Amino acid sequence: MFDALPYSEFQVFVLVLSALLLFLYGLEHFSQELQTVGRDKLPRWLGLATRDRFRGLLLGASVTAVVQSSSAVSALVIALVNAGTLSFTASLAVLLGAKIGTTSTAWLVSYKLTHIGPYLIVLGGLLTMLPFSIRVIGRAIFYFGFIFFTLDLIGESLEPLRQSPWVLGWLARAQEPWLGVLMGVLMTVVLQSSSVVSGLAIVLVQQGVLDPMGAVAVVVGASLGTTATGLIASIPMDAFAKRAAWMNLMFNAVGVVLILPFITPFGEWAVRTGESPGQAVAIANLAFNGAVALLFLPFTGWLGRRYAPTTEATQSPQNAPI
Repeated sequence: MFDALPYSEFQVFVLVLSALLLFLYGLEHFSQELQTVGRDKLPRWLGLATRDRFRGLLLGASVTAVVQSSSAVSALVIALVNAGTLSFTASLAVLLGAKIGTTSTAWLVSYKLTHIGPYLIVLGGLLTMLPFSIRVIGRAIFYFGFIFFTLDLIGESLEPLRQSPWVLGWLARAQEPWLGVLMGVLMTVVLQSSSVVSGLAIVLVQQGVLDPMGAVAVVVGASLGTTATGLIASIPMDAFAKRAAWMNLMFNAVGVVLILPFITPFGEWAVRTGESPGQAVAIANLAFNGAVALLFLPFTGWLGRRYAPTTEATQSPQNAPI
């Protein structure tokens, strides 16, 4: 494959790939550090979602916005269902909230806030020299800055591709709605993070490499691809956890099927609404995921009763259906 590319373009490809891997590394470790800080609190907070579906939605959105990974939150929710800490019904509201929270990365990138990365790296590095309780927070700040720093690096490494005919021709196919959605699904399944794909799509739009309409289709597809992590995580778990993972897939699949016939006018609306092409993609990402979450939220109680493997009475008493 590489024989068909000029050597300079091969170098660009390696640079982009290495920056992308660094971004994934930073995202993974940032999520791990936050889970270390809130090791005892996160499950307890998510457990509160059993009391009210709206609280579950807000908790799912908030935790995902902080952790910067809906894949990590989905896997955690499914693990809590497996442990009996979170009921099957309550998990549905949290998973819907995670769809909204994952759009935070796109907004940060669209406003070009990635330039704060080096400052956060320095601040986090300094805090790691302090006592343990502060050191843990310092590591989280360090990796948060590392995420932004690598996004900037990706943006700079993509600059030469603006003059690459084969790259522009390949990405132009994303403007065909179903192809753009398929690209988003495949990229997310491979990278295991819709945050990465949506952030990358906006960077490509900002660089003029990807058309905003194509980027809208890609981020819609990314919301479906991100369910792969939960499905994989649920394989060794009980029937409740497996059903929660499949319901998460169903939410996203139905949303994609409903929006696909209207994705062109939807994208045009986002472009008209956004102040910049990058913001247009962020708006489309939030509008799509928010609409799907609000569409299914009123039915989480019915879905929980209808599709639970057995009666939820078999789960722990504190996890009664909402």
